[in-house]
Amino acid sequence: MDRRDFIGKAATIGIGLTAAPLALKAASPLAAPQGRPEVSMKVISDETKDGVRYVTATPSSKVCSKQIYVEIDVRTRTIKNAKFTRGCDGNAKGLCMLLQGMKVDDVIKRLNGVDCAGRGTSCPDQMAQVLKSLKW
Repeated sequence: MDRRDFIGKAATIGIGLTAAPLALKAASPLAAPQGRPEVSMKVISDETKDGVRYVTATPSSKVCSKQIYVEIDVRTRTIKNAKFTRGCDGNAKGLCMLLQGMKVDDVIKRLNGVDCAGRGTSCPDQMAQVLKSLKW
């Protein structure tokens, strides 16, 4: 067998091995249904005082954080402060720092649908779900 023939056959086998698990996963009856899975976020407190809305929620059990807290300036609809309890500490702190001063609608647009490890949701997505659930 010529070296080029060997490399060509090895590449074909390698492609088949790489693609096979993906094809099996897609055809599996145990594969996750297409579309967004149900997430069970729940707002546990929502109060407004001196023009600031204070919201606390428990995110879906599919994510690492256990609680989401957000303060929103009611007049400008911007995030004043946010905090995640538990979860990925550095990522949560960084995300909350980035959210400060952002408009609620912009946060929803940017974070809605962010996935973490194939769970169908994430801590950022749960923040978007909390903000989407608020009635204005």
